[in-house]
Amino acid sequence: MKLSPKSITGLLHLLLLAELFVHTSTRPTQTPSLCGNFGSMIVYTQKLMSSSKGLHCLSDDEVNMYIASMKNKLQDLPRIQHTAAHLGSMNVSESLSQLYLYTKSFKLHVDWLKTAKEQYSPACQSTEAINSNLRQLSNLLYSSIHQISAEVPQSMTPSFPNVSTAFDILQVSVEIAERIQVFCDWSRRVLLHLNHMSRCPRH
Repeated sequence: MKLSPKSITGLLHLLLLAELFVHTSTRPTQTPSLCGNFGSMIVYTQKLMSSSKGLHCLSDDEVNMYIASMKNKLQDLPRIQHTAAHLGSMNVSESLSQLYLYTKSFKLHVDWLKTAKEQYSPACQSTEAINSNLRQLSNLLYSSIHQISAEVPQSMTPSFPNVSTAFDILQVSVEIAERIQVFCDWSRRVLLHLNHMSRCPRH
């Protein structure tokens, strides 16, 4: 059977439409607002990493010496020990929920530290920048969880040790600062992974 030029043109159009439908139905869609949140959260993790050092006045060498002889006082502080394999297996909902819970826990610990050290008033132990970055990060995570229609997890109130000296304050300040450093490094890896999964522009 001979096809007319018009029939051939129409058939080509149908084939092109079918191919376009297959690509658009199988390829994950990009959510611009969610991608924007990922980018903003990466920025805030970097800011948080820098500001966390303001919790104490120690140099890197002093911190390393301090950590070597330090006992962990904050039992409810997030301990991040996830492997690369675990990171690759996490989905968007699970990752955002975990980040949100960690962020809320750090925020509660920093608020407690601020109250605990008011009576000692160490010169360089400011929590304002850290609190601001944690609050912004928490708000972005909350918004992102809502955008994917997932349930926002409820954070538990941690238990805190008794601190009665300036040395105790310095010890828990170093502990919180070091855990925040680990958290920021891990969070950035997670967010870059989510950014890639969602086919967002690179950051």
